[in-house]
Amino acid sequence: MTETIIKIDLKKSPYENAQIHNRWHPDIPMAAMVKPGDDFIIECHDWTGGQIKNDDSADDVRDVDLTQVHFLSGPVGVEGAEPGDLLVVDILDIGTFEDSQWGFNGFFSKNNGGGFLTEHFPNAQKTVWDFKGMFTSSRHIPNVEFAGLIHPGLIGCLPSKEMLLEWNKREKELYDTNPERVPALATLPFAKTAHMGAMPSEAAKAAAEEGARTVPPREHGGNCDIKDLSRGSKIYFPVYVKDGGLSVGDLHFSQGDGEITFCGAIEMAGWIHLRVNLIKDGMAKYAIKNPIFKPSPIAPKYDDYLIFEGISVDEYGEQHYLDVHVAYRQACLNAIEYMTKFGYTKDQAYSLLGCAPVQGHISGVVDIPNACATLWLPTDIFDFDINPSAEGPTKKVTSQVKVPLSYDKE
Repeated sequence: MTETIIKIDLKKSPYENAQIHNRWHPDIPMAAMVKPGDDFIIECHDWTGGQIKNDDSADDVRDVDLTQVHFLSGPVGVEGAEPGDLLVVDILDIGTFEDSQWGFNGFFSKNNGGGFLTEHFPNAQKTVWDFKGMFTSSRHIPNVEFAGLIHPGLIGCLPSKEMLLEWNKREKELYDTNPERVPALATLPFAKTAHMGAMPSEAAKAAAEEGARTVPPREHGGNCDIKDLSRGSKIYFPVYVKDGGLSVGDLHFSQGDGEITFCGAIEMAGWIHLRVNLIKDGMAKYAIKNPIFKPSPIAPKYDDYLIFEGISVDEYGEQHYLDVHVAYRQACLNAIEYMTKFGYTKDQAYSLLGCAPVQGHISGVVDIPNACATLWLPTDIFDFDINPSAEGPTKKVTSQVKVPLSYDKE
């Protein structure tokens, strides 16, 4: 039997578990040690540590404490790993807990996190998804079911002290260009809610003042939200500290490319089965600065898509120069408007695009002044035909259920 080297209790706060941490810092002690070639299982909280409930209110999403996230399991040390090596991680399997067969997605209030389209969707929203083996459906979005591609949204190794200081410096400089912006331009260190794993209390207090938040992806990996890092994937992580310090969390049952609602994947608690190996001096051998990976040979098979285009002219008519961010926003907004013609609310459509297995592509970046991005919406996830026809939309969703919304408090 494969050993579970990090265990959690969903009935307890992750702050009570010394094998959990929610900041990046090189001095966080290893929660467990393994050897090259070992395989092992790690259990993970959902990224909020249980702040979101399986109910029909979005108040918990509106009021979520985002200074706590993400709760990560680890770090796992690998014997013999040294700075400059590559840590090779095989994702052998990922799964849900038997007593937790559900997940959630949604979007945050503009005043508490926001999201990709927060100007259009400023209020908090939640969609709850039920798992049925490899498939999922939601009581909040009718006439939809799809297969999940379970993956860790966040996985990476500990940074060196020099790298940590560089992260904090560059992100503070960005933040300072517009410190009053809502949502903020960057999430800076915040000691009050830091959990530094098994670090002794006095050392933890000092480290929490500079511990990097887990929100963005960085050179070490981190919160990349790549839906194709599923079972069967192989990842090559740069090593920056002795023993590597591999941590993982933020498990997703399914996600669309871009995770456009920020809380866009179907977030879940669960377990992940990993195997590790080392390539000595691999960073120099292969000129690797950021992780690289090989995708899984197993993926849900969706072959028929409606593909929505967007260009770098924003929704207010302003021209941008080869701006892929603007172009993908437009593709998403175009898809949302299309889905409303079949009876979905804009909130339901936006929520679905964040967590269904949609594909996002950069389609053109050379034809000045407009970049072109595309969003690929799989048609088979619907139980009716959503393709255009001369007759117009012949069927609309039958349920009048609405997604839970919560408005900011006065």
